[in-house]
Amino acid sequence: MRVLITGGQGQLGRALQAALAGHEVSAPGHAELDVTDAGKVREAVRGFGPEVVIHIAAWTDTAGCEADPARALQVNGEGTRIAAEACARAGAAMLYVSTNEVFDGEKAEPYHEEDEPNPINAYGRSKLEGERYVQSLLERYYVVRTSWLYGPGRVSFPEKIVQAAREQGQLRLVTDEVASPTWTVDLAGAVVRLIQKPAWGVYHLSNSGYCSRLEWAAEILRLSGLEGIPVEPTTQREFGAPYRKAAFSALANVRGARLGIELRPWQEALAEHLQTSRSDSGAAAPATQVN
Repeated sequence: MRVLITGGQGQLGRALQAALAGHEVSAPGHAELDVTDAGKVREAVRGFGPEVVIHIAAWTDTAGCEADPARALQVNGEGTRIAAEACARAGAAMLYVSTNEVFDGEKAEPYHEEDEPNPINAYGRSKLEGERYVQSLLERYYVVRTSWLYGPGRVSFPEKIVQAAREQGQLRLVTDEVASPTWTVDLAGAVVRLIQKPAWGVYHLSNSGYCSRLEWAAEILRLSGLEGIPVEPTTQREFGAPYRKAAFSALANVRGARLGIELRPWQEALAEHLQTSRSDSGAAAPATQVN
């Protein structure tokens, strides 16, 4: 299979390259392929001739998107439109990686694929705009929503928690933001399985189960031998972030499960990530980011 990955040098892009071993893959990073440049995107798709384009290039800085929503829409909305139009011209299928932040968090149980999106921040609105372009411009598409990405290749939430615990001796984490931590290695494997099936539509792919930011941090500390570090509970309002996050945005994998595509519990994935990171670095502390 010939696969083009936009944003291919980021943490998920690299995990996808590893999962696609044995396939023909082109994975340009932002420096090589600016997805807001229609000419370059058309040239990249036409020149490589992919069967599938996995579109993960995005601006994921929630605070940055809130401060500059026009840029968020340009990159995450218009950039996705450009990629979808290039796929339509070339006859390629497209997989678009979206986010749990298209939901408002008012639901008391995990969101299913058919639940109506209602984003409450600029990042979520821009990603939903991308979803709508993909769905309106293409017949052969996958929209994959995921959440709280972390993985090898960049400093992510687990590594930031370990570093902060060691440097500060205490932590302060919110209890009113709940979702599913998702390891890029597991997500990449699920995506590769999905694109080999002509089962078009919207999917929710994240590691199973869910937790609050505080509960995630507590598990990171336990697995890192730092469970004695005190963690103070707080709320988003008290924390004072310049954006709103859905209080509960865990995703239910219904459609993928019907195809036999399921991800293991987030605790198991986190444990392997931390163990792998220690082994790779040869040190007690892991060294690898989150969406």
